[in-house]
Amino acid sequence: MRSILVLLLLVTSAVTSQNKNVNTKKGVAVNGYDVVAYFDNEPKEGLNDLTQVYEGVTYKFSIKNNLDKFIKNPKKYIPEYGGYCAYAIGLKGKKVSINPETFEIRDGKLYLFYNKGKTNTLDLWLKNNPEKLQKQADKNWQKFINK
Repeated sequence: MRSILVLLLLVTSAVTSQNKNVNTKKGVAVNGYDVVAYFDNEPKEGLNDLTQVYEGVTYKFSIKNNLDKFIKNPKKYIPEYGGYCAYAIGLKGKKVSINPETFEIRDGKLYLFYNKGKTNTLDLWLKNNPEKLQKQADKNWQKFINK
């Protein structure tokens, strides 16, 4: 019995540590949007009955085919930088929430951005050397991963 409790404690702490760097609302990634749909250039909200938990985080899907694609290769579809604003991670190394309809697919990877009022960070990303910002964001993100 004691070994079962220890195992449960280890699994719980592993799941908790794995999702602390994922931008979630009520335990759901990408504000409930279907991460696979972005790759068809059609951001869509996922459905409550089409979900998959990956590394302690729930992802929703708009159609079963997208859920199936995710199950086969989740790492292909998970947004960079835990689903936080790529521009903010690159510019200042800060975790900033996103607008799930403001995104870019670059080199086969999903990047999400903040967009509210007069601030659209995707526009800023594209105007201010996205390749350089991406390299800086990759570097800055390692600080979160290594904590």
